[in-house]
Amino acid sequence: MPNQLSSLDQVFQALADPTRRGMVERLVRGPASVSELARPLAMSLPAVMQHLQVLEACGLVRSEKNGRVRTCHIESATLRAAETWVTSQRTAWEVRLGRLGEYLADPGTTAGPSANPGLDDSQGGS
Repeated sequence: MPNQLSSLDQVFQALADPTRRGMVERLVRGPASVSELARPLAMSLPAVMQHLQVLEACGLVRSEKNGRVRTCHIESATLRAAETWVTSQRTAWEVRLGRLGEYLADPGTTAGPSANPGLDDSQGGS
């Protein structure tokens, strides 16, 4: 297994933190300065900057400095890539669960040990 995480892994690792998720939620509404992002958080500005560095490293956020103000923007393509992956997983699981539901609803199927003809209660079961 390689030491470096894939870009999608980095995105989900970054989003695992509630502070960073909050920053992403704010930036989805539009660009914001670092001060604006820090205002509702109960942490130091250097701590906020560390969170932003994680978001920038995975490609979810980009920032630009204009004078003394650093403005952050969401990278929608990166966010869409994560959304696409989640959607494909949800679709796959919905199909699987649908098949399971059909299997369980079919009166021709039986569940339990008697469904396996090689096993019965007389073979030393507990």
